[in-house]
Amino acid sequence: MERQEIVNTLIDASAIAVVRLTDTTKLIKVSEAIYEGGVSAIEITMTVPKAIKMIEEASRQIGSYMQIGVGSVLDAGTAEKAIDAGAKYVVSPVFKKEIMEAAHKNNVPAMPGAFTPTEIQTAYEAGADIIKVFPADVVGMSFFKGVLAPMPHLKLMPTGGVTLTNAGDWLKAGACAVGVGTALLDKKAISAGDYKTLTSNARILMESINKAKEELQQSK
Repeated sequence: MERQEIVNTLIDASAIAVVRLTDTTKLIKVSEAIYEGGVSAIEITMTVPKAIKMIEEASRQIGSYMQIGVGSVLDAGTAEKAIDAGAKYVVSPVFKKEIMEAAHKNNVPAMPGAFTPTEIQTAYEAGADIIKVFPADVVGMSFFKGVLAPMPHLKLMPTGGVTLTNAGDWLKAGACAVGVGTALLDKKAISAGDYKTLTSNARILMESINKAKEELQQSK
């Protein structure tokens, strides 16, 4: 799949599950549970134990129907290793040109983190495919509307502050997709092996997103 195709797939999916598991033996079951609820993209962060190995395993077992990416990337070398393991996109909490170059060299999207309008535009000009506004809960949805008013060319994704029921509101504020962590991947449910709750969470999330998409389509 070409880089732009992956971007389009992620925007179409509209939600990326940010995975920060401590018990990696549950990664596949957790992923399958949220996929059943409609979430088809996951970002395995480098804070996960043996993250590269987990990306490799996930790519092998569920990569045919889920988009597997890597998150919390802080240097180009890590990006390269994750891509070699099967990561289809690279997400970072910060903007580093070298990370983006490593991703693009391998024909995968780069999604750097940025916080201010200047950082966001700088990342865009450097070739960012989607810009992760992080931590988004600090600035809120009004920030997205404010930034996008003079710069509608930007593709922004919030991480932080996204809940199961407000995900659609972020899209209506201008986000192209949302990053969702603990609101979706309930730690207690995962610890208890309660995968039905995860599937239910995913369905609630996607209901919010799909309703917002319908409203946006109708308003055009």
